[in-house]
Amino acid sequence: MKKVITYGTYDLMHYGHIRLLERAKALGDYLIVGITSDAFDHERGKINGKQTVLERIENVKKTGLADEIIIEEYEGQKIDDIINYGIDVFCVGSDWKGKFDYLKDYCEVIYLDRTEGVSSSGIRSESNLINIGIVGDSNLTRKFKRECDVVNGINVVGLFHEYELEDNKTKELFNYITDNYDELISKVDALYISSHPRFHYEHVKKALLANKHVLCEAPLAYTIEQFEELVNLAKERNLVLMDGNKTAYSLAYQRLLLLIKTGTIGDVVSIDSTCTSIKNYDLNNGKDLSRAQGSFEEWGPTALLPIFQLLGTNYNSCTMSSMTRNVDKNLDLFTNIHFIYDNAVASIKVGNGVKSEGELIISGTKGYAYVPAPWWKTEYFEIRYENSNENKKYYFKIDGEGIRYEIKAFSNYIINNDGHFYIDRNVSKEIVSLKEKNGKNKYYELVKK
Repeated sequence: MKKVITYGTYDLMHYGHIRLLERAKALGDYLIVGITSDAFDHERGKINGKQTVLERIENVKKTGLADEIIIEEYEGQKIDDIINYGIDVFCVGSDWKGKFDYLKDYCEVIYLDRTEGVSSSGIRSESNLINIGIVGDSNLTRKFKRECDVVNGINVVGLFHEYELEDNKTKELFNYITDNYDELISKVDALYISSHPRFHYEHVKKALLANKHVLCEAPLAYTIEQFEELVNLAKERNLVLMDGNKTAYSLAYQRLLLLIKTGTIGDVVSIDSTCTSIKNYDLNNGKDLSRAQGSFEEWGPTALLPIFQLLGTNYNSCTMSSMTRNVDKNLDLFTNIHFIYDNAVASIKVGNGVKSEGELIISGTKGYAYVPAPWWKTEYFEIRYENSNENKKYYFKIDGEGIRYEIKAFSNYIINNDGHFYIDRNVSKEIVSLKEKNGKNKYYELVKK
């Protein structure tokens, strides 16, 4: 018996898929179809799928062409499958030509011509195209633009910036750049806002009033009053208003939270989160301060994320202390916040213009999680125990630092009213609350009622 194997995602099954399976079936007596798992697709940076792996399995089953269906879950599995199943022929679409020649050492490799003009990617992007505008002039806006290019169904219309644009890299990246925000709003369905945090409320509100969906870097606003106004406005108009924080969408970070919540290290009793960076602002001479951000503005939302997502926002007390810059007393160079919960403690250290080891340590009653610097975009972390022989290391390759997954979640919400906010509203609100207090005080102690 001649065995044939082929692999694919088989999302939104169409005639091209069926035709390829028919031709694969004709190459032998027994056809095995490998369907990529959701997790493996994510690891490879393929995040545009509309259907779950179970739905995609059903797609293939309904064709009646597969004698056996297996799940592809890891890099290198094809060799294992060919050996374990005694495969004679490996086949795949011709758009992969040459990619799998290394398998010729194990079986015959055939590249099948695909049906022209038919693809799942085309179906996805043509049916639900979202025109998005970008607001800001930071390095993050450039990253966001590049990541939009790899997510189907997203078209970046242009960029609005607040200052005179001197960066040639940004000019080369965008076809349309304007200093007229209203003009950009009129051309798009949604906005990604990464302007200075002091402008977030203004930019978000104007977009929502124009009935545009919004993805805004945290914090969404400077005060609780502003935050609640924006949330209510989005709800009234049935619009998506979503926090932007790429760390929340990182595969490694999501897996870390899942492990902690399932009791891998026991009960969490302490979380220490550090985020720092040194910017190139000419602060000593007082130049460029209009663009400068304080340490909490820059890093607070990220550093607080694991604390509030694991321990919640109902802490008993909180103390905050900040060091300000000589040239501008409103910019905190370094901020330290300590929280006390009923059965746990937590702290963050954030610095913008001061450098420290950017690690995350989560301590529990059975062991602890260690995420090395820079923890906010890690692909690796460890679970450590008293007996070091029980320690485990976890690797999750990620492309785009989580930005493309964030974009995809935003897109799903707009198109399908589906998915979930990775950052709960209570977390967003508490971050804004602490930002408001950070702006008013250099030291305070808060005891919750």
